[in-house]
Amino acid sequence: MIPRYSRPEMAAIWEPANKFRIWFEIEAHACDALAELGVIPKQAAAAVWAQGDKPYTAERIARIEAIEAETKHDVIAFLTELAEHVGEPARFVHQGMTSSDVLDTCLNVQLTQAADLLLAGLDRLLAALRARAEEHKLTACIGRSHAIHAEPTTFGVKLAGHYAAFARGRARLEAARAEIATCAISGAVGTFANIDPRVEEHVAAKLGLAPEPVSTQVIPRDRHAAFFAALAVVAGSIENLSVEIRHLQRTELREAEEFFSKGQKGSSAMPHKRNPVLTENLTGLARMVRAYALPALENVALWHERDISHSSVERMIGPDSTVTLDFALHRLAGVVEKLVVYPERMQATLDALGGLHNSQRVLLALTQAGVSREDAYRLVQRNAMESWSTGQSFQALLKADPEVAGPLGDEAIDGLFDIGYHMKHVETIFARVFGAAG
Repeated sequence: MIPRYSRPEMAAIWEPANKFRIWFEIEAHACDALAELGVIPKQAAAAVWAQGDKPYTAERIARIEAIEAETKHDVIAFLTELAEHVGEPARFVHQGMTSSDVLDTCLNVQLTQAADLLLAGLDRLLAALRARAEEHKLTACIGRSHAIHAEPTTFGVKLAGHYAAFARGRARLEAARAEIATCAISGAVGTFANIDPRVEEHVAAKLGLAPEPVSTQVIPRDRHAAFFAALAVVAGSIENLSVEIRHLQRTELREAEEFFSKGQKGSSAMPHKRNPVLTENLTGLARMVRAYALPALENVALWHERDISHSSVERMIGPDSTVTLDFALHRLAGVVEKLVVYPERMQATLDALGGLHNSQRVLLALTQAGVSREDAYRLVQRNAMESWSTGQSFQALLKADPEVAGPLGDEAIDGLFDIGYHMKHVETIFARVFGAAG
Protein backbone atom coordinates (compact mmCIF):
# COMPACT_ATOMS: atom_id res chain seq x y z
CA MET A 1 0.00 0.00 0.00
CA ILE A 2 1.28 3.45 -0.94
CA PRO A 3 0.07 6.23 1.39
CA ARG A 4 -0.22 8.60 -1.59
CA TYR A 5 -3.01 6.43 -3.00
CA SER A 6 -4.65 5.28 0.24
CA ARG A 7 -7.64 6.43 2.21
CA PRO A 8 -7.33 5.82 5.96
CA GLU A 9 -10.65 3.97 6.26
CA MET A 10 -9.62 1.30 3.77
CA ALA A 11 -6.01 1.08 4.86
CA ALA A 12 -7.13 0.43 8.45
CA ILE A 13 -8.83 -2.82 7.38
CA TRP A 14 -5.42 -4.25 6.48
CA GLU A 15 -3.54 -2.99 9.52
CA PRO A 16 -2.23 -5.66 11.96
CA ALA A 17 -4.51 -4.38 14.72
CA ASN A 18 -7.64 -5.19 12.71
CA LYS A 19 -6.29 -8.51 11.52
CA PHE A 20 -5.36 -9.70 14.99
CA ARG A 21 -8.69 -8.50 16.34
CA ILE A 22 -10.48 -10.68 13.79
CA TRP A 23 -8.20 -13.62 14.64
CA PHE A 24 -9.08 -13.17 18.29
CA GLU A 25 -12.81 -13.08 17.60
CA ILE A 26 -12.58 -16.25 15.50
CA GLU A 27 -10.81 -18.08 18.31
CA ALA A 28 -13.01 -16.67 21.07
CA HIS A 29 -16.28 -17.45 19.27
CA ALA A 30 -15.00 -20.94 18.56
CA CYS A 31 -14.33 -21.36 22.29
CA ASP A 32 -17.89 -20.30 23.05
CA ALA A 33 -19.25 -22.93 20.67
CA LEU A 34 -16.92 -25.60 22.05
CA ALA A 35 -18.04 -24.73 25.57
CA GLU A 36 -21.71 -25.04 24.61
CA LEU A 37 -20.97 -28.47 23.16
CA GLY A 38 -19.20 -29.50 26.37
CA VAL A 39 -15.82 -29.92 24.71
CA ILE A 40 -14.10 -27.29 26.86
CA PRO A 41 -15.09 -25.73 30.21
CA LYS A 42 -17.36 -22.72 29.99
CA GLN A 43 -15.05 -20.97 32.43
CA ALA A 44 -12.22 -21.34 29.92
CA ALA A 45 -14.25 -19.73 27.15
CA ALA A 46 -15.21 -16.91 29.51
CA ALA A 47 -11.56 -16.42 30.44
CA VAL A 48 -10.56 -16.04 26.81
CA TRP A 49 -12.92 -13.10 26.45
CA ALA A 50 -12.19 -11.63 29.86
CA GLN A 51 -8.40 -11.79 29.68
CA GLY A 52 -7.73 -11.69 25.94
CA ASP A 53 -10.25 -9.13 24.72
CA LYS A 54 -7.86 -6.18 24.77
CA PRO A 55 -6.83 -3.74 22.04
CA TYR A 56 -4.01 -4.84 19.80
CA THR A 57 -1.68 -2.01 20.64
CA ALA A 58 1.71 -1.41 19.09
CA GLU A 59 3.24 -3.22 22.06
CA ARG A 60 1.10 -6.33 21.56
CA ILE A 61 1.78 -6.37 17.84
CA ALA A 62 5.51 -6.03 18.45
CA ARG A 63 5.36 -8.95 20.89
CA ILE A 64 3.61 -11.15 18.30
CA GLU A 65 6.20 -10.21 15.69
CA ALA A 66 9.01 -11.02 18.08
CA ILE A 67 7.56 -14.47 18.76
CA GLU A 68 7.06 -15.07 15.04
CA ALA A 69 10.69 -14.21 14.41
CA GLU A 70 11.54 -17.29 16.51
CA THR A 71 8.70 -19.66 15.63
CA LYS A 72 8.51 -18.75 11.93
CA HIS A 73 4.72 -19.23 12.18
CA ASP A 74 2.33 -16.29 12.42
CA VAL A 75 -0.69 -18.09 13.91
CA ILE A 76 1.40 -19.84 16.56
CA ALA A 77 2.98 -16.50 17.45
CA PHE A 78 -0.49 -14.99 17.82
CA LEU A 79 -1.71 -17.86 20.00
CA THR A 80 1.41 -17.71 22.16
CA GLU A 81 0.94 -14.00 22.81
CA LEU A 82 -2.76 -14.55 23.53
CA ALA A 83 -1.87 -17.25 26.06
CA GLU A 84 0.31 -14.76 27.91
CA HIS A 85 -2.87 -12.78 28.65
CA VAL A 86 -5.34 -15.61 29.12
CA GLY A 87 -3.15 -17.86 31.23
CA GLU A 88 -3.86 -21.54 31.91
CA PRO A 89 -7.27 -21.65 30.13
CA ALA A 90 -5.48 -20.81 26.87
CA ARG A 91 -4.77 -24.52 26.43
CA PHE A 92 -8.36 -24.85 25.24
CA VAL A 93 -7.93 -22.23 22.50
CA HIS A 94 -7.65 -23.48 18.88
CA GLN A 95 -9.09 -26.91 19.81
CA GLY A 96 -9.33 -29.02 16.65
CA MET A 97 -8.58 -26.03 14.44
CA THR A 98 -5.84 -25.42 11.91
CA SER A 99 -4.14 -22.22 10.83
CA SER A 100 -6.16 -21.91 7.63
CA ASP A 101 -9.35 -21.81 9.68
CA VAL A 102 -8.12 -18.55 11.15
CA LEU A 103 -6.32 -17.13 8.13
CA ASP A 104 -8.96 -17.85 5.50
CA THR A 105 -11.89 -16.80 7.65
CA CYS A 106 -10.10 -13.59 8.60
CA LEU A 107 -9.23 -12.78 4.99
CA ASN A 108 -12.86 -13.16 4.00
CA VAL A 109 -13.97 -10.88 6.82
CA GLN A 110 -11.46 -8.28 5.64
CA LEU A 111 -12.61 -8.62 2.04
CA THR A 112 -16.24 -8.11 3.06
CA GLN A 113 -15.23 -5.06 5.08
CA ALA A 114 -13.33 -3.76 2.05
CA ALA A 115 -16.27 -4.51 -0.24
CA ASP A 116 -18.56 -2.41 1.93
CA LEU A 117 -16.27 0.59 1.54
CA LEU A 118 -15.94 -0.01 -2.19
CA LEU A 119 -19.72 -0.16 -2.55
CA ALA A 120 -19.96 3.16 -0.72
CA GLY A 121 -17.39 4.62 -3.11
CA LEU A 122 -19.37 3.36 -6.06
CA ASP A 123 -22.51 4.91 -4.62
CA ARG A 124 -20.79 8.30 -4.42
CA LEU A 125 -19.58 7.98 -8.02
CA LEU A 126 -22.99 6.84 -9.27
CA ALA A 127 -24.67 9.79 -7.56
CA ALA A 128 -22.21 12.20 -9.18
CA LEU A 129 -22.67 10.67 -12.62
CA ARG A 130 -26.44 10.78 -12.36
CA ALA A 131 -26.47 14.41 -11.25
CA ARG A 132 -24.18 15.51 -14.09
CA ALA A 133 -26.05 13.36 -16.61
CA GLU A 134 -29.34 15.02 -15.64
CA GLU A 135 -27.67 18.42 -15.84
CA HIS A 136 -26.48 17.77 -19.39
CA LYS A 137 -29.29 15.54 -20.59
CA LEU A 138 -29.89 17.77 -23.63
CA THR A 139 -26.39 19.26 -24.03
CA ALA A 140 -25.72 18.33 -27.64
CA CYS A 141 -22.27 17.08 -28.63
CA ILE A 142 -20.75 15.04 -31.39
CA GLY A 143 -20.51 11.30 -31.02
CA ARG A 144 -17.40 9.67 -32.37
CA SER A 145 -16.48 6.29 -33.78
CA HIS A 146 -12.81 5.55 -34.44
CA ALA A 147 -12.33 9.01 -32.83
CA ILE A 148 -13.91 10.54 -35.96
CA HIS A 149 -17.14 12.54 -35.99
CA ALA A 150 -20.13 10.23 -36.32
CA GLU A 151 -23.58 11.54 -35.33
CA PRO A 152 -24.79 13.82 -32.54
CA THR A 153 -25.46 12.59 -29.03
CA THR A 154 -25.70 14.48 -25.75
CA PHE A 155 -23.15 14.79 -23.00
CA GLY A 156 -25.81 13.51 -20.62
CA VAL A 157 -26.21 10.34 -22.68
CA LYS A 158 -22.44 9.86 -22.58
CA LEU A 159 -22.49 10.08 -18.78
CA ALA A 160 -25.56 7.86 -18.55
CA GLY A 161 -23.62 5.17 -20.37
CA HIS A 162 -20.83 5.36 -17.81
CA TYR A 163 -23.41 5.34 -15.01
CA ALA A 164 -24.87 2.12 -16.39
CA ALA A 165 -21.41 0.53 -16.53
CA PHE A 166 -20.68 1.38 -12.90
CA ALA A 167 -24.14 0.18 -11.88
CA ARG A 168 -23.31 -3.19 -13.45
CA GLY A 169 -19.98 -3.12 -11.66
CA ARG A 170 -21.73 -2.47 -8.38
CA ALA A 171 -24.04 -5.44 -8.92
CA ARG A 172 -21.03 -7.66 -9.66
CA LEU A 173 -19.26 -6.44 -6.55
CA GLU A 174 -22.33 -7.13 -4.42
CA ALA A 175 -22.42 -10.66 -5.81
CA ALA A 176 -18.69 -11.06 -5.24
CA ARG A 177 -19.08 -9.87 -1.65
CA ALA A 178 -21.77 -12.47 -1.04
CA GLU A 179 -19.63 -15.16 -2.61
CA ILE A 180 -16.54 -14.31 -0.57
CA ALA A 181 -18.41 -14.11 2.75
CA THR A 182 -17.75 -17.68 3.89
CA CYS A 183 -16.15 -19.17 6.96
CA ALA A 184 -14.05 -22.32 7.41
CA ILE A 185 -13.57 -23.88 10.85
CA SER A 186 -13.16 -27.46 9.65
CA GLY A 187 -9.72 -28.50 10.85
CA ALA A 188 -6.97 -30.32 9.02
CA VAL A 189 -7.96 -31.27 5.43
CA GLY A 190 -11.44 -29.94 6.13
CA THR A 191 -13.08 -33.12 7.43
CA PHE A 192 -14.18 -31.83 10.88
CA ALA A 193 -12.46 -34.87 12.38
CA ASN A 194 -11.41 -32.95 15.48
CA ILE A 195 -14.03 -30.21 15.60
CA ASP A 196 -17.79 -30.24 15.35
CA PRO A 197 -19.34 -28.53 12.29
CA ARG A 198 -21.59 -26.64 14.71
CA VAL A 199 -18.53 -24.66 15.79
CA GLU A 200 -18.11 -23.41 12.25
CA GLU A 201 -21.80 -22.52 12.06
CA HIS A 202 -21.55 -20.54 15.30
CA VAL A 203 -18.43 -18.62 14.27
CA ALA A 204 -19.88 -17.91 10.83
CA ALA A 205 -23.07 -16.48 12.33
CA LYS A 206 -21.14 -14.27 14.74
CA LEU A 207 -18.96 -12.88 11.95
CA GLY A 208 -21.76 -12.38 9.43
CA LEU A 209 -20.50 -15.16 7.18
CA ALA A 210 -21.85 -18.43 5.81
CA PRO A 211 -20.23 -21.84 6.45
CA GLU A 212 -18.09 -22.98 3.54
CA PRO A 213 -19.73 -26.17 2.17
CA VAL A 214 -16.41 -27.90 1.44
CA SER A 215 -13.25 -26.19 2.62
CA THR A 216 -10.63 -28.96 2.17
CA GLN A 217 -8.65 -27.05 4.84
CA VAL A 218 -8.71 -23.92 2.68
CA ILE A 219 -11.63 -21.95 1.34
CA PRO A 220 -11.75 -22.55 -2.45
CA ARG A 221 -9.91 -19.81 -4.29
CA ASP A 222 -12.39 -19.53 -7.14
CA ARG A 223 -14.34 -17.35 -4.71
CA HIS A 224 -11.39 -15.00 -4.38
CA ALA A 225 -10.75 -15.04 -8.12
CA ALA A 226 -14.32 -13.88 -8.71
CA PHE A 227 -13.88 -11.12 -6.13
CA PHE A 228 -10.69 -9.70 -7.59
CA ALA A 229 -12.06 -10.06 -11.12
CA ALA A 230 -15.05 -7.95 -10.08
CA LEU A 231 -12.66 -5.27 -8.84
CA ALA A 232 -10.76 -5.44 -12.13
CA VAL A 233 -13.91 -4.83 -14.18
CA VAL A 234 -14.76 -1.78 -12.07
CA ALA A 235 -11.21 -0.56 -12.67
CA GLY A 236 -11.75 -0.98 -16.40
CA SER A 237 -14.82 1.24 -16.17
CA ILE A 238 -12.77 3.81 -14.26
CA GLU A 239 -10.22 3.91 -17.05
CA ASN A 240 -12.94 4.09 -19.70
CA LEU A 241 -14.42 7.25 -18.20
CA SER A 242 -10.99 8.70 -17.44
CA VAL A 243 -9.85 8.29 -21.03
CA GLU A 244 -13.04 9.97 -22.26
CA ILE A 245 -12.40 12.98 -20.04
CA ARG A 246 -8.76 13.14 -21.09
CA HIS A 247 -9.76 13.18 -24.76
CA LEU A 248 -12.38 15.88 -24.22
CA GLN A 249 -9.79 18.03 -22.42
CA ARG A 250 -7.39 18.01 -25.39
CA THR A 251 -6.60 21.55 -26.50
CA GLU A 252 -8.17 20.97 -29.90
CA LEU A 253 -11.50 20.12 -28.23
CA ARG A 254 -11.72 21.67 -24.77
CA GLU A 255 -15.27 20.34 -24.43
CA ALA A 256 -14.76 19.40 -20.78
CA GLU A 257 -11.88 19.51 -18.35
CA GLU A 258 -10.86 18.65 -14.83
CA PHE A 259 -11.40 21.43 -12.32
CA PHE A 260 -8.28 23.57 -12.05
CA SER A 261 -8.07 25.06 -8.58
CA LYS A 262 -6.67 28.43 -7.57
CA GLY A 263 -2.94 28.13 -7.06
CA GLN A 264 -2.68 24.87 -9.00
CA LYS A 265 0.25 24.56 -11.40
CA GLY A 266 0.13 22.48 -14.56
CA SER A 267 3.78 22.44 -15.58
CA SER A 268 7.14 23.31 -14.08
CA ALA A 269 8.19 24.77 -17.45
CA MET A 270 5.02 26.08 -19.13
CA PRO A 271 2.77 28.28 -17.00
CA HIS A 272 -0.16 28.01 -19.43
CA LYS A 273 -0.66 24.27 -18.96
CA ARG A 274 -3.89 22.76 -17.52
CA ASN A 275 -3.25 19.03 -17.68
CA PRO A 276 -5.71 16.17 -16.99
CA VAL A 277 -3.48 14.86 -14.23
CA LEU A 278 -6.21 13.21 -12.14
CA THR A 279 -7.66 11.15 -14.96
CA GLU A 280 -4.17 10.23 -16.14
CA ASN A 281 -3.45 9.06 -12.61
CA LEU A 282 -6.70 7.09 -12.59
CA THR A 283 -5.73 5.37 -15.82
CA GLY A 284 -2.54 4.16 -14.15
CA LEU A 285 -4.30 3.06 -10.97
CA ALA A 286 -6.83 1.10 -13.03
CA ARG A 287 -3.99 -0.79 -14.69
CA MET A 288 -2.73 -1.89 -11.30
CA VAL A 289 -6.12 -3.10 -10.04
CA ARG A 290 -6.62 -5.11 -13.23
CA ALA A 291 -3.16 -6.61 -12.83
CA TYR A 292 -4.11 -8.07 -9.45
CA ALA A 293 -6.86 -10.19 -11.02
CA LEU A 294 -4.45 -12.49 -12.84
CA PRO A 295 -2.61 -13.85 -9.76
CA ALA A 296 -5.99 -14.32 -8.07
CA LEU A 297 -7.07 -16.50 -10.98
CA GLU A 298 -3.80 -18.42 -10.77
CA ASN A 299 -4.43 -19.06 -7.06
CA VAL A 300 -7.39 -21.28 -7.89
CA ALA A 301 -5.20 -24.30 -8.66
CA LEU A 302 -3.78 -25.43 -5.30
CA TRP A 303 -2.17 -28.80 -4.54
CA HIS A 304 -4.57 -31.42 -3.15
CA GLU A 305 -6.30 -30.26 0.04
CA ARG A 306 -3.99 -27.35 0.69
CA ASP A 307 -0.79 -25.53 -0.10
CA ILE A 308 0.25 -21.95 0.62
CA SER A 309 1.28 -20.78 -2.84
CA HIS A 310 -1.71 -18.42 -2.66
CA SER A 311 -0.70 -16.92 0.66
CA SER A 312 2.05 -14.53 -0.42
CA VAL A 313 -0.08 -13.42 -3.35
CA GLU A 314 -3.07 -12.56 -1.18
CA ARG A 315 -0.98 -10.74 1.40
CA MET A 316 -0.17 -8.29 -1.39
CA ILE A 317 -3.22 -8.19 -3.65
CA GLY A 318 -5.78 -8.11 -0.83
CA PRO A 319 -4.63 -4.78 0.58
CA ASP A 320 -3.24 -3.29 -2.62
CA SER A 321 -6.22 -3.93 -4.90
CA THR A 322 -8.88 -2.79 -2.46
CA VAL A 323 -6.94 0.24 -1.22
CA THR A 324 -6.10 1.32 -4.77
CA LEU A 325 -9.64 0.86 -6.09
CA ASP A 326 -11.12 2.64 -3.09
CA PHE A 327 -8.86 5.62 -3.67
CA ALA A 328 -9.59 5.61 -7.39
CA LEU A 329 -13.36 5.56 -6.93
CA HIS A 330 -13.33 8.58 -4.66
CA ARG A 331 -10.85 10.43 -6.87
CA LEU A 332 -13.04 9.82 -9.93
CA ALA A 333 -16.17 10.85 -8.04
CA GLY A 334 -14.45 14.13 -7.21
CA VAL A 335 -13.47 14.62 -10.84
CA VAL A 336 -17.06 14.11 -12.00
CA GLU A 337 -18.51 16.30 -9.26
CA LYS A 338 -16.26 19.22 -10.26
CA LEU A 339 -15.95 18.52 -13.98
CA VAL A 340 -16.03 21.74 -15.98
CA VAL A 341 -18.22 21.33 -19.06
CA TYR A 342 -18.20 23.72 -22.04
CA PRO A 343 -21.46 23.37 -24.03
CA GLU A 344 -20.41 26.17 -26.38
CA ARG A 345 -17.27 24.24 -27.33
CA MET A 346 -19.38 21.14 -27.89
CA GLN A 347 -21.60 23.14 -30.22
CA ALA A 348 -18.58 24.53 -32.05
CA THR A 349 -17.30 21.02 -32.57
CA LEU A 350 -20.70 19.96 -33.88
CA ASP A 351 -20.60 22.84 -36.38
CA ALA A 352 -16.98 22.28 -37.41
CA LEU A 353 -17.68 19.96 -40.34
CA GLY A 354 -20.57 21.86 -41.82
CA GLY A 355 -23.32 19.42 -40.99
CA LEU A 356 -21.62 16.24 -42.22
CA HIS A 357 -22.99 14.39 -39.20
CA ASN A 358 -26.39 14.37 -40.94
CA SER A 359 -25.19 12.22 -43.84
CA GLN A 360 -27.18 9.16 -42.74
CA ARG A 361 -30.38 11.19 -42.52
CA VAL A 362 -29.90 12.32 -46.13
CA LEU A 363 -29.09 8.77 -47.23
CA LEU A 364 -32.28 7.41 -45.64
CA ALA A 365 -34.40 10.27 -46.99
CA LEU A 366 -33.22 9.52 -50.53
CA THR A 367 -34.09 5.84 -50.19
CA GLN A 368 -37.53 6.85 -48.90
CA ALA A 369 -37.87 9.07 -51.97
CA GLY A 370 -37.32 6.15 -54.30
CA VAL A 371 -33.56 6.24 -54.88
CA SER A 372 -31.73 2.90 -54.56
CA ARG A 373 -29.52 2.58 -51.52
CA GLU A 374 -26.42 2.16 -53.66
CA ASP A 375 -27.15 5.35 -55.65
CA ALA A 376 -28.17 7.23 -52.52
CA TYR A 377 -24.91 6.30 -50.77
CA ARG A 378 -22.92 7.41 -53.83
CA LEU A 379 -24.69 10.76 -54.03
CA VAL A 380 -24.38 11.54 -50.33
CA GLN A 381 -20.76 10.45 -50.13
CA ARG A 382 -19.86 12.51 -53.20
CA ASN A 383 -21.15 15.67 -51.56
CA ALA A 384 -19.79 14.73 -48.12
CA MET A 385 -16.27 14.28 -49.49
CA GLU A 386 -16.54 17.61 -51.31
CA SER A 387 -17.56 19.28 -48.06
CA TRP A 388 -14.79 17.48 -46.17
CA SER A 389 -12.15 18.57 -48.65
CA THR A 390 -13.24 22.15 -49.30
CA GLY A 391 -14.98 23.15 -46.09
CA GLN A 392 -18.14 24.10 -47.95
CA SER A 393 -21.50 23.64 -46.28
CA PHE A 394 -22.73 20.11 -46.74
CA GLN A 395 -26.28 21.38 -46.67
CA ALA A 396 -25.58 23.90 -49.46
CA LEU A 397 -23.80 21.31 -51.58
CA LEU A 398 -26.79 18.98 -51.32
CA LYS A 399 -29.16 21.72 -52.45
CA ALA A 400 -26.89 22.48 -55.41
CA ASP A 401 -26.80 18.84 -56.51
CA PRO A 402 -29.81 18.21 -58.79
CA GLU A 403 -29.60 14.44 -58.20
CA VAL A 404 -30.22 15.09 -54.49
CA ALA A 405 -32.36 18.22 -54.59
CA GLY A 406 -34.57 16.75 -57.28
CA PRO A 407 -35.93 13.83 -55.24
CA LEU A 408 -35.95 15.73 -51.93
CA GLY A 409 -36.40 19.48 -52.44
CA ASP A 410 -34.72 22.31 -50.53
CA GLU A 411 -37.25 22.40 -47.68
CA ALA A 412 -36.87 18.69 -47.00
CA ILE A 413 -33.08 19.00 -47.08
CA ASP A 414 -33.21 21.83 -44.53
CA GLY A 415 -35.36 19.65 -42.28
CA LEU A 416 -32.72 16.93 -42.31
CA PHE A 417 -30.33 19.24 -40.44
CA ASP A 418 -32.43 19.64 -37.27
CA ILE A 419 -30.37 18.70 -34.18
CA GLY A 420 -33.52 17.83 -32.28
CA TYR A 421 -33.98 14.76 -34.46
CA HIS A 422 -30.98 13.14 -32.80
CA MET A 423 -32.26 13.85 -29.29
CA LYS A 424 -35.84 12.64 -29.55
CA HIS A 425 -35.23 9.41 -27.64
CA VAL A 426 -32.96 10.77 -24.91
CA GLU A 427 -35.78 10.52 -22.38
CA THR A 428 -36.25 6.85 -23.27
CA ILE A 429 -32.56 6.18 -22.70
CA PHE A 430 -32.63 7.97 -19.36
CA ALA A 431 -35.71 6.06 -18.27
CA ARG A 432 -33.94 2.79 -19.08
CA VAL A 433 -30.82 3.79 -17.16
CA PHE A 434 -32.26 5.65 -14.19
CA GLY A 435 -35.86 4.43 -14.07
CA ALA A 436 -39.10 6.08 -15.08
CA ALA A 437 -38.38 9.14 -12.93
CA GLY A 438 -35.04 9.69 -14.65
